[in-house]
Amino acid sequence: MKTWITLIQYGLLSLGIAFGSAQADDFPAKPIRIYVGQGAGGGMDTLARLVGQRLSTSMGQPVVVENKVGAGGIIATEFVARSPADGYSLLLSPIGNMVFTPILTPKLRYSPTKDFTPVSLLATFPLVLVVNSKQNINTVADLVAYMKAQPAKSNYGGSGPAFQFASELFRLKTGTPGEFIQYKSMSETLTAVMAGDLIMSMVDTGPAIPQITAGNIRALAVTSPTRLPNLPNVPTMAELGLPDIEFRYWAGVFAPTGTPAAVVKKLEAEIAKVLRLPEVVAQMAVNQVTATSSTSEELSKLLVNDLARWAAVADGARMKRDGTP
Repeated sequence: MKTWITLIQYGLLSLGIAFGSAQADDFPAKPIRIYVGQGAGGGMDTLARLVGQRLSTSMGQPVVVENKVGAGGIIATEFVARSPADGYSLLLSPIGNMVFTPILTPKLRYSPTKDFTPVSLLATFPLVLVVNSKQNINTVADLVAYMKAQPAKSNYGGSGPAFQFASELFRLKTGTPGEFIQYKSMSETLTAVMAGDLIMSMVDTGPAIPQITAGNIRALAVTSPTRLPNLPNVPTMAELGLPDIEFRYWAGVFAPTGTPAAVVKKLEAEIAKVLRLPEVVAQMAVNQVTATSSTSEELSKLLVNDLARWAAVADGARMKRDGTP
């Protein structure tokens, strides 16, 4: 009897493998849609269209980018979480919607780890720590000393949770005081630094570099593991003895949970090929991000690790958590 059960189980397993392989062989048989929770023309939209165009060519089916804007990317994320798990509905998500929003909004209607299968990273990018260039703050050590001596003047700020998390990490690891001030946009944040309303900010390199080059703000450190080609004289946090403030934010592709593993692996491989194309690498560099592919398993591990790391920052900084999305 056990022998028959074993044979049946083996047969079902073989059938499942064969079925999965057949799905991968036939995939894609119709257009693929990549959903983006940010508006047309923004960083995530540009990234999706850049990669999507090349995937259309390599996979032989249209790859359509659709913007589902609203609730800071939550609407698009929820939509894909509830979409058919067949590989034809994908989400391009920044770290915010998969890590920061779930940490700050515990009652979301989606779980980044339960409702999604990671497919691949697309890009990574660091932040740069900037201060007002007119102040006598030339190093991170100068900044830390100033903030400890002048707590009432040590406001810091940014234009969303990603920048608050980074700023709070800096504050926790350096033992500095201060209050975070929320701004509506990166341009408003940089204007506040230039005006002296903020003592410091952790910002994207793209918007910051023109102001750094013009001498309006001063860059003190980058959060990447190595120095950036476009900021060669700016040290890394690790070089300054602050390795715990080393990180890179990311954007990745996710499919609904239950998407066949063979389909996920095919998508993973196709994305990796696209991200090796010289023109894609070059265009991403122009947009101040680094083309970065990964396996599904590597992105899954990164997601879990980042959820734990940044939740600890939220707890340590006592960041406000909202009960509803």
